[in-house]
Amino acid sequence: MVLPESFKSEVFNEIAQLLEDKSLTVTDDMPMIGGESALDSMKLVELCLALEDKAAEMGFEFDWTSDAAMSRSRSMFRTAGALATEFISQMEAK
Repeated sequence: MVLPESFKSEVFNEIAQLLEDKSLTVTDDMPMIGGESALDSMKLVELCLALEDKAAEMGFEFDWTSDAAMSRSRSMFRTAGALATEFISQMEAK
């Protein structure tokens, strides 16, 4: 059985691949949206598409288009950790 922590690492690796500044380390509290975001909007879309592909390989559909997706207070994109948590949650719900 693969542990959720390994899926978190996979999400973080996808984020790291898209970072302009390769010296940054992806952490749970790294912002994904807003003025402090590590990724611009185009890179965020690329990340979502990469996670869709990864989810399809794993046998589930990753939905990143919910009404709350871009909400600063509830969005899965608030932080890298929140995104990883949502990815794992959707995977476990399949």
